[in-house]
Amino acid sequence: MKKFFVFAIVVVVSFALAMTAFAVPAGKTVEYAKGGKVVFDGKAHADKGLKCADCHPAVFAMKKGAAITMADINAGKLCGTCHKDGGKAFAAKDCAKCHKK
Repeated sequence: MKKFFVFAIVVVVSFALAMTAFAVPAGKTVEYAKGGKVVFDGKAHADKGLKCADCHPAVFAMKKGAAITMADINAGKLCGTCHKDGGKAFAAKDCAKCHKK
């Protein structure tokens, strides 16, 4: 029984470390290059009281290379879940809020 408990702890810690390696914690950013440089700022979202689990994995899959289009956002998908029309967060109408040069 003791061996199983130790094994379970090792698995949980390993999983937590693996998830951390892919996360975008507060103070870090993710840049998307398609359609111009778009920066996701983890700190800006954390400062609003959001947690990673608010969007992951239900709204966003946790994988690199996500394709996000304005059509998806305007349809209320992905970033548009909150940023479609300004109901939950600023509306995705001011391009410069997300698209950087």
